Amino acid sequence: MLGQAKVLIVAGKGGVGKTTLTAVIAYLAAQVGINTLIVELDTRSGVATAFGRSELLNYDEVILYSPDHSTNDSRGTVRARVITPDDALLEYLDDHGLKRVSKRLVSHGMLDIVATAIPGIKDILVLGKIKQLERTDGADLIVVDAPATGHAVTFLSSAVGLVDVAKSGPVRSQAIDVLEMLQDPLRCQVVLVTIPEEMPVNETIEAAFKLEDTVGVKLGPVIVNACYTEIEGLYADLEQVANSQGISLSPSELDVLIQAATFRRERIALQRMQLERLARELPIPQLRTPYVFSTEIGPAQIDLLAQALAASISMLER
Repeated sequence: MLGQAKVLIVAGKGGVGKTTLTAVIAYLAAQVGINTLIVELDTRSGVATAFGRSELLNYDEVILYSPDHSTNDSRGTVRARVITPDDALLEYLDDHGLKRVSKRLVSHGMLDIVATAIPGIKDILVLGKIKQLERTDGADLIVVDAPATGHAVTFLSSAVGLVDVAKSGPVRSQAIDVLEMLQDPLRCQVVLVTIPEEMPVNETIEAAFKLEDTVGVKLGPVIVNACYTEIEGLYADLEQVANSQGISLSPSELDVLIQAATFRRERIALQRMQLERLARELPIPQLRTPYVFSTEIGPAQIDLLAQALAASISMLER
């Protein structure tokens, strides 16, 4: 998965851990020596926090993770930056000799009007910048934290719409170039992230078929996040187990343990059903990462998830 395409676009329903898995993929890539650039589309993203950084990302890239070169560390570097439509438009105008125009647009508050004059133009501006980075940036891998799946389909379909609407000019040329990148599996692939619950799985299946049919983009494995793991003794008689270990439990303590075990068994049963349905209705490989029992996602959690993702990739490749 990590070396199949230069651009990896990560998409998923809000709340499934899409941004976390973006950070995990970049971190895992760095562990095997792949220099990675994370592209965020929102300055409020928590990807920097996942690497233990407190500052917000902006248009200027920052290094989130780097190897210790003094010890001949062979791991790669993780850089990150934000690309917004406004910044992409200003850079586009500057690159085409219209720097004075771009300054006037900013000073008069006209930038949003220009950017929304053509449906889909904002998305093409961002995708065009990603395409430029794919060609010119020194990163081995670019991981894009895409919008939530509903918007992600619109975001990635914008090139198709503009190619159909614009008959000539720079907008059409940009859309064609972007579409060529999206449809080349050696240049770009999409990874969908979900959790093993009914609504996220439904949305993942729907998005997958829309992306393949509308955009023609290659789908990588689906990452199923927040999977509950089997626990030894989960289905045993807890009172009997406690007695065999010489542990005395009060009725209230035993009741709490039974409730917890029942909840875990029900979650695993639901999870198994949704994983089977996902495999049946969307026949592409699955990668799985565990549920992280933590209120915060930082370097320790990213490392744990990266190890789990690496193990899942290894099992898939056997």
